[in-house]
Amino acid sequence: MAQVKIYGLKKSLNEIKYKLSETIHNTIVKELSFPKEKRYHRFMALEDEDMLFPDTKSEHYTIIEIMMMQGRSEERRKNLIKALFVNIEKELDIAKTDIEICIIESPACNWGFSGMCGDEIKLNYKVNV
Repeated sequence: MAQVKIYGLKKSLNEIKYKLSETIHNTIVKELSFPKEKRYHRFMALEDEDMLFPDTKSEHYTIIEIMMMQGRSEERRKNLIKALFVNIEKELDIAKTDIEICIIESPACNWGFSGMCGDEIKLNYKVNV
C-alpha cells in the first residue's frame, strides 16, 4: 500500500497533474514491483501565498511525499527516488533541483483499509522487496 501526496503551485501543478501522476505511478510500479491498478494520488495545488520557498526554486517547485508500509529495502527506496528525479525531468521538463521527494514508512499494523488492519490483510503484491 502506498499513497502519494504532490504539493505545488496551483498555476503550475494543475496544467501537469495527470501527466505527473502517470509518471510517478509508472515509476513506482517499476521500481517497487507495485500493482498497476493501485494508484492513490492526491494533489495539493496551492496559491502563491500558501507555498513559500527559496528564490533558488522556480514556479515548478514540487514536493512529493510517498507514504507506504515498511518493508522495501534501502536500495529499492533509493532507486525509486533517483528514478523519479530522472523520469519527472524527462517527461515534464521539471529540473531535478525543483523536485523534493520524501518516503514516509509506517508498519503494516498502522494501516487500515478494506475494513482490516494492514498486517491482517492478504495483499496481491509483495511489500518486502
